[in-house]
Amino acid sequence: MLIRQPADLPPSEITPERIWRQRRHWVQAVAAVGLLAGTGARAQNPTAARLPGRPSPLSTMEKPTPYKLVTEYVNFYEFGTEKDDPPRLAPRTLRLRPWTLVVDGEVRKPRRFDLEDLLKLAAMEERVYRLRCVEAWSAVVPWVGYPLAELIKAVEPTGNARYLEFTTLADPQQMPNLRSSVLKWPYTEGLRMDEAQHPLTLLTFGMYGEVLPHQNGAPVRLVVPWKYGFKSAKSLVRIRFVEKQPVNSWQQSAPNEYGFFSNVNPTVDHPRWSQATERRLGEDGLLARRRPTLMFNGYGEQVASLYAGMDLRKFY
Repeated sequence: MLIRQPADLPPSEITPERIWRQRRHWVQAVAAVGLLAGTGARAQNPTAARLPGRPSPLSTMEKPTPYKLVTEYVNFYEFGTEKDDPPRLAPRTLRLRPWTLVVDGEVRKPRRFDLEDLLKLAAMEERVYRLRCVEAWSAVVPWVGYPLAELIKAVEPTGNARYLEFTTLADPQQMPNLRSSVLKWPYTEGLRMDEAQHPLTLLTFGMYGEVLPHQNGAPVRLVVPWKYGFKSAKSLVRIRFVEKQPVNSWQQSAPNEYGFFSNVNPTVDHPRWSQATERRLGEDGLLARRRPTLMFNGYGEQVASLYAGMDLRKFY
């Protein structure tokens, strides 16, 4: 039997020590997620597992929104429609181990990933992306993750794969608001293939240098910073590659209010309010001014080419 010695290996097959050590630290940190069930945010648990990472060149230089605000003022309707429902309930009931992400559909290599498998996909060191995000408010969050394109490459989409459909966990025993009719469950979202492959579209495992808090979409979520926040699906359990454009949850619930693309666009008002300005989380009070909303949330230079020739008022 021929055993390849290190001298036989080309340099391209050798992972630098600093990278595999970093990756091993990541795996150990995410493994600790299961031990953190019920601990909630860092403010309640100073020993929360840390995630290493290095700054991404795609990061904004804006000051991050305080951690406490981002983890205590949250939209995660599976746990309730009030902003304080998810941080109050998710740490108590959401179980993060074991966790499986199924990737199937129009791919040559369908897979069932556990968290460690997902972390091993990254071809480079995991990065910290300090990105602007917009929901009913705006924030600057240092996300820890890597481009979704790494996963896409691993499963080898077929020529029929034009869209990705994302499905999140739907377990009434863990998520009390699934008994409500506010949305059709499970929560689903979708992206066009070129959107999903963009380097700003992230598969995310952490924020502020630690594993994702339960209420912010643990253990793995999507981050698409040039779109409104509901496009960034939380607690992912399935990614399906499809030929036809999927119908996401908000389209099913309120098609006159929410379109498939949901790009941040100050010129397209929501039927019930203007989207020309936004409120930065933490900038409250009578003297706090609303900010002008930026097209594509300020990422136009990076993503506008994806929509060249499209009527963005029609395809909202």
